[in-house]
Amino acid sequence: MTGLPASRTAVRLLAARSLRTHRRAWAAVFAAVALVSLLLGSLALTAGSLGLAHARVDRYAAADVVVAADQNVRWTAKPWGSEPITVTAPLTERIRVPAAVAELLRGVEGVRAVVPDDGFVVRDPRDVRDPRVVRDGQAGPTAVRGPRDVPDGQAAVREYPGRSWEAARLGGYRLTAGRAPGAAGEVVVGVGPGTGPGPRIGQDVAGYRVVGLVDGPDGLFFGAAEARRLAGHPGLHDAIGVLGAPGVPVATLHARVRHALDAGGAGELRAFTGNGRGGVEDLRALPARDGLLQLLAAVAATVVLVTVLVLTSLVAQALQQRAPERELLYAVGASPRQVRAAVGREVNRVAGAAAVLGALGAVPAFLALRAALRGRGLLPATLELSAPPWLFAGVLVTAALTVGLARCVVLFGAARRDQTSARRPGGVRRGSGVALLVVGAGAAGTATLQAGQAAGAAAGAATVTLVAGCALLGPWLAAAVMRVLGPVLRRFGGAPGRLVAAGAVAHSRRLGAALVPVVLVTAFATVQLAAGATMERAGAAQAREAMVADYAVEAEVGGGVGVGGDVGTGVGIGVGVGNGVDVDVAEVRRMPGVTAATGLVRSTVVLARTEAGSPRLDRLPVLGVDAEGLAGTLDPGVVAGDLAGLARPGTVAVGADRADSLDVRPGSTVELRFDDGALRRLTVVAVYERSLALGEFLLPRAELAAHLADPRPARVLVAGPGGAAVAGARARPEPELVVPEQAGASGLVSAGVVAAIGALTVLSVLSTLALVAAGRRGELGLLHQVGASRRQLRRMLRLEAAFLAGTGLVIGTVVAALPLAAFSWALTGGPPYLPPVQAALIAGTVILTTYAGTVLLSPVGRR
Repeated sequence: MTGLPASRTAVRLLAARSLRTHRRAWAAVFAAVALVSLLLGSLALTAGSLGLAHARVDRYAAADVVVAADQNVRWTAKPWGSEPITVTAPLTERIRVPAAVAELLRGVEGVRAVVPDDGFVVRDPRDVRDPRVVRDGQAGPTAVRGPRDVPDGQAAVREYPGRSWEAARLGGYRLTAGRAPGAAGEVVVGVGPGTGPGPRIGQDVAGYRVVGLVDGPDGLFFGAAEARRLAGHPGLHDAIGVLGAPGVPVATLHARVRHALDAGGAGELRAFTGNGRGGVEDLRALPARDGLLQLLAAVAATVVLVTVLVLTSLVAQALQQRAPERELLYAVGASPRQVRAAVGREVNRVAGAAAVLGALGAVPAFLALRAALRGRGLLPATLELSAPPWLFAGVLVTAALTVGLARCVVLFGAARRDQTSARRPGGVRRGSGVALLVVGAGAAGTATLQAGQAAGAAAGAATVTLVAGCALLGPWLAAAVMRVLGPVLRRFGGAPGRLVAAGAVAHSRRLGAALVPVVLVTAFATVQLAAGATMERAGAAQAREAMVADYAVEAEVGGGVGVGGDVGTGVGIGVGVGNGVDVDVAEVRRMPGVTAATGLVRSTVVLARTEAGSPRLDRLPVLGVDAEGLAGTLDPGVVAGDLAGLARPGTVAVGADRADSLDVRPGSTVELRFDDGALRRLTVVAVYERSLALGEFLLPRAELAAHLADPRPARVLVAGPGGAAVAGARARPEPELVVPEQAGASGLVSAGVVAAIGALTVLSVLSTLALVAAGRRGELGLLHQVGASRRQLRRMLRLEAAFLAGTGLVIGTVVAALPLAAFSWALTGGPPYLPPVQAALIAGTVILTTYAGTVLLSPVGRR
């Protein structure tokens, strides 16, 4: 090729011939790029669908504009050397609107009607029973929502969502029979689609006489005066609907309403139109969407990092095998630019086709992920996901990004002239690897000083950095291990063992390239699985230690019939709807044989803090308790102060880790914002250690309940033999964790990501070992010609596979252990934990994959 012309024709010819010659090498890259494109495409489609999602508009479907309070809290801080930054966090308890705003809106031009709206719950007084059970074999009361059947032998405390009849106009509901309610004892019942068989006109429901039926959702509609009384917050409304006059555009009406609010001193309120009205109906839908979006962004970042490591390993091995060819091209006059251009054309063809194939597979993967999130109840029922046709063009964008990523990795590898040579790696690579190990160890050390998400992020960064360092130091690590195992192989392995030891010394770079993906799959899988298992195990242990009650009455979180009860069965009679239990805790304490009783109220609070100077708003789980009933029912593990101080309003107990991060102790103050937006400065009265099970803060139940729409306890714990007489009580109650928000969705998405990225890393192991096997054809053929039998060669390959699997498992475990130990120490105060079954699964996968790639894919390994 002397005088190779510097032309595009020569580059195209060189790329085409090289692509045909090195099909095996590019096949490995093709498979990896296709899987990456599928992962990124499905995540992008899911994120796009969530980003376009909105809460379903039902109750306000006929309202042109809905005025409601701002359900977001904001906090501004100035990071180091930067401009001030404002962060926001959603509030999931209703902030109400002053009733005077309705009068203000009635004077706006183009307004036909202004309709206040209030939601409340009506309980059937005929079914509410004394908390003490008559000993006649009947079960205690079970609360259900709406007029549905309950199991035989159980009394029912029925609850109905209630609204004013006037507010039915906002949903466009119409009477199908009867008339509107007039007197205080009259009610209209919703009998729309999905409500099931309903009462007839003239029947009694919850103590009210049915006078009409409406084509609306399951619930009761009352006269205006009775609705205001039942709502229980005079002078305030949940929201105000505005109906425009005929011919007035919604945009014009919205602008006039907005101007009236600003001019009338109510500028903090918000006016919603279109799909934004649904967020006023269901306050939890949009926060759930935003949490999932953050989770998907973190997952996508992990996919990209693992992709870079996998493609770098594959490309390094592929280019190394072509070193003689590349040296020949340079010798006959090819310029580095021409060689890089040829390699670029090759990767464009291979990665382009692979990315398109992955993009096509991303569509069914997205549909499956969306169905799994919806099917497992991890998306609110009112959240409507949107998937317009143009959204699916997003997979082409992710395919292009995947091709660009592959091209950058390949061209970077091709530009390194030391990879085109058979020389041993130099000092720059060694120094870079050592530097990455030091940085990774430092990141792991930082994790021990952090808490919560910061500790997890530091541990994750440490894992990626340590694996990258091992990738650069692969040849030296392989040589160092072989120096230890080489004498053993030479002494006990016979001729195959001596061949393995000699090959490792002569080809340390090849052995290091084969070792890197094994370390990657071991470290990644171990960290992902052990982190969740460690937290779950530590939380469960704390919950068992904290639960000292003899009996518990509980309701299922999220509504419906409760689940809990006897140890070993997990099934019992729940009491309440949503998070509430219809039991009077004070009356339970007065029952004979009851030594203590406390009600537990679950909620969250928002804590404002700075991290590296940047503002953060963290939503943290909290528990409301009765201080006088804690002894004998719940043991938080107090390490400082006294929980008796929670009997006073304006007090709080803080988890030990959170107290350390906030630098507070008994007598200090903490500012917390409740979920209804109220900001309170609370005095710390105690510090406790079992925060994984009980939440970051303990508050007086009455104080926390005052900020909740449903103030009833989620669980009532009872101590003493008299607890057996409490309705619905179960002996030896199951320990219960305060589960953070988005835990279920995080678990599902994390499991899918572990499986998908695990498949990517396993593919990397197989592909790299297949490339190594393809490059050893001449070597194995020469050994066979000089007298080595196929049996000896197969045994040599099996010994190499055992060496790679064992060494990779050991190094990968060490790499994972450092950040895991830091993470576990920071969050649980103990060592990390990996279930034996999962550990065996990781080891088995590595061993089988390594054996398949080293032995079965080799020509001499196949009989």
